[in-house]
Amino acid sequence: MPVAALHPLPAVVGGAGRRGVRRRARFGLRASSLDSSAAAVTTVPNGVTGAPVERKARVEEDAAAVKEEEGKKRGLEALYDDGFGGVTVKDYFAAAKAVSRDDGGPPRWFSPIECGRPAVDDAPLLLFLPGMDGVGMGLILHHKSLGKVFEVRCLHIPVNDRTPFEGLLQTVENTIKHEHDLSPNRPIYLVGDSFGGCLAVAVAARNPQIDLVLILVNPATSFPKTPLQPILPLLESMPSEFHVTVPYLLSFVMGDPLKMASVSIENNLSPPETLQKLSDSLTSMLPLLSELADIIPRDTLLWKLKLLKTGAAYANSRLHAVKAEVLLLASGNDNLLPSGDEADRLFKALKNCRVRYFKDNGHTLLLDGVNLLSVIKGVNMYRCRRQRDFVTDYLPPTLSEFKKTFDEDHKLFHLALSPVMMSTLKNGKIVRGLSGIPDQGPVLFVGYHALLGIELSPLYEEFLRQKKTIVRGMAHPILFGTKFESSRQELPRVDTVSMYGGLPVTPINMYRLFERNEFVLLYPGGVREALHRKGEEYRLFWPNQPEFVRMAARFGVTVIPFGCVGEDDVLELVLDYNDQKNIPGLGEWIESINKEAERVRDSVKGEDGNQDVYVPALLPKVPGRFYYLFGKPIEMKGMNNLVRDRKSANDVYLRIKSEVEEIMSYLKRKREEDPYRSIAQRALYQATWGISSQVPTFEP
Repeated sequence: MPVAALHPLPAVVGGAGRRGVRRRARFGLRASSLDSSAAAVTTVPNGVTGAPVERKARVEEDAAAVKEEEGKKRGLEALYDDGFGGVTVKDYFAAAKAVSRDDGGPPRWFSPIECGRPAVDDAPLLLFLPGMDGVGMGLILHHKSLGKVFEVRCLHIPVNDRTPFEGLLQTVENTIKHEHDLSPNRPIYLVGDSFGGCLAVAVAARNPQIDLVLILVNPATSFPKTPLQPILPLLESMPSEFHVTVPYLLSFVMGDPLKMASVSIENNLSPPETLQKLSDSLTSMLPLLSELADIIPRDTLLWKLKLLKTGAAYANSRLHAVKAEVLLLASGNDNLLPSGDEADRLFKALKNCRVRYFKDNGHTLLLDGVNLLSVIKGVNMYRCRRQRDFVTDYLPPTLSEFKKTFDEDHKLFHLALSPVMMSTLKNGKIVRGLSGIPDQGPVLFVGYHALLGIELSPLYEEFLRQKKTIVRGMAHPILFGTKFESSRQELPRVDTVSMYGGLPVTPINMYRLFERNEFVLLYPGGVREALHRKGEEYRLFWPNQPEFVRMAARFGVTVIPFGCVGEDDVLELVLDYNDQKNIPGLGEWIESINKEAERVRDSVKGEDGNQDVYVPALLPKVPGRFYYLFGKPIEMKGMNNLVRDRKSANDVYLRIKSEVEEIMSYLKRKREEDPYRSIAQRALYQATWGISSQVPTFEP
């Protein structure tokens, strides 16, 4: 019987009529929508072509929201609420159980209502390909956050559906071809979870001409090496009373509970006894097991294991044909699949593959609290067109990301530093806080780059917390390259830099940021300043090139010189560049790294142009305090003469450099007057007045 590619939703949620509508409202599902001008055609597994159906603009539930959005400004503001963290694994079980009731329909797409309407113009399409459960609710923790910046659709495979792997492949392939024909310049993201990873790889291999971005989450391409492989054949011969569905299903759904349940099981038991004890252990641990058994009955699990074996073989035979951009998310604590080893293999086998490794997470990474959108943003893989644009494709940090970064990950670091932020008003008065910073751009901050850029995190936090302002930091291109990444690459610090506005330092990027009235951060000293040598604390390594002054004059930018001191109170440089260059083996390694890295300032002679990268050996100190001072704003509006007058531009450049040096001299002198420079004094103050209280400092 012909089947439309985008089946009406009531069939998805387990029944038409009022009952199906109620389930849809409760669990946030809707049929996938299409442009009314286009028709969708698919081929069902038996090769019969389905009848074309017109795309509907939106279901009734969206009508009010769409109307409300009309006339509003599109886009996202800093610290917008992405909704991440408001949904739990319990919600997954409830939704999965609701949509797992068989309706006799074929595989089809649905769009979760929680995703809403993307706030980004021309948002890319994201297709979720589920794991072994097949219900398509594996992204439930991410629906709201992804829905802000993607058009999200999820594949639903009914419980009793027996479509072979090639049929599922055809369903996905028809959809991406249709979407590519509609918008050939828009990328299509395929998020393949476990079994869905096999589907994603297979589709990409068969369609190299389509711009696809694969996000593989513990892909089941490693299924032939699963540690459970020896006992899988027992499933077919086991009597149903052993109820072996639950442990296997749970390993697909939860991961870690399976390992917990198997700890108390003796190794000398026979396979049937082992399976029975494992089932009993899981049943006693989790009250959700009965619900899991409803989601995937025993016969369905047997079918899906065969499907998984076929899909893994199909995908592995075509890895060489994958041309798509790939982001592989691998768990180090995956009890079902050898995902860490698979990351090593796919990293070598796929031409354009990057890896983020989560050593403490289990198989179901998308249900383990990892924010998928944050990972995508951190590796700079979000884009709306064929080529990523660091300026226009940038997504601002969300409220949940801000809390995760600064209220959790960096909290102790910032608490130890207790940074003091001061700014200068137009009348020259120095005040605590950022009230001297303009509220409107374009603004250019020009300052001193501390060792390893340790001043950046507190700076980003305060601008977001006090002014909800994103500071776009211009950074060395090496931070955004992939040459030095590995197959066990955990979330590096540079991912956080990208998330909070960092982008490669190039004239065109600065030009376009000024054009958009952004707040821009520039360190003329670059890597030479951030990776300085012993005894060079607070020394500027600025080249004699005032180009940024001329560009700032062209756009009427407000230039704010600033300085930061405190690195000498926090870190001690033990082995610097000069020391390491003289160590056999290490010196050659540094030289090889810098030959491969993208070069900047090759035309600049002397130490100011020495931008060699190395990793300094450091020892932490009992932390002192960080002090920031943003100088008096320099208005470049009306100074168009600087664009062509190089001498005048150089005079302004030297003035800015001199002011940065004076600011740091001021801070080094005034910090001696701070009664709370010592961490002991600050700890005593916060113990008295509360940890969230602002610790006093010197009088400006």
